[in-house]
Amino acid sequence: MLKRFLMSSAVLVAMSGAAIAGEQYVDETGFAISGYDAVAYFNLPQKDPGMMQPHAVPGRADITADYNGATWAFASEENRDMFLADPAKYAPKYDGHCAYGVAKGGKVPANPNLWRIVDGELYLNITPAVVGFWNEDINGNISNAEGNWSGLEAKDASEKSWTAISDNDGTYDGPAPIK
Repeated sequence: MLKRFLMSSAVLVAMSGAAIAGEQYVDETGFAISGYDAVAYFNLPQKDPGMMQPHAVPGRADITADYNGATWAFASEENRDMFLADPAKYAPKYDGHCAYGVAKGGKVPANPNLWRIVDGELYLNITPAVVGFWNEDINGNISNAEGNWSGLEAKDASEKSWTAISDNDGTYDGPAPIK
C-alpha cells in the first residue's frame, strides 16, 4: 500500500513538473517550430557533430494539426498522420526551445535548421555558435537540460525571432510554412 502511494506521488510530481515548463513555443509565424515539418527531420540524413545539418523541410499552411497548444505544419498528409499517431515521438524536446539554453537554465527560441536527433529525440538550438557549445558535450548538455526543464517557468521564451539574429544568416532558405 505504501509502495503504491509513493509511486502515485512520484508520477504526480513528474506530471506537474512537466506542466510547469509550459506549452509549445510558437514564434511570429504562428506555428510550432516556425512552420517546419517535425516528422521530416527523421527522414533527413543526419551529419556528424561539427557539420551543418540539412535544412529543415517547410510544412504547408494547408496541412496542419494541433498539439501541445500549438498548430503544426507538415509537408504532406502522410507526415501529418504519422505525427498525430504519436506526436511525442516527433515533437522537439523542451517544447521547441533551444536545448542548450535549457541546459544553461533558460528558455530561448530555437532555429529549426539547427537540429540533432539523439536517441530518437529531436533537439533544436538557436545559433551556429550555440550548436558548437552543444556539440562539445551533447550527453552532458542533455542531462543538464533534463534536470532544468521541469523547474523553468511557464512563460514565453523571448520576443526576438531567431531569424533576426545575424548569426543565423544563411541557416535558412526562406520562411515556412509554405502558403
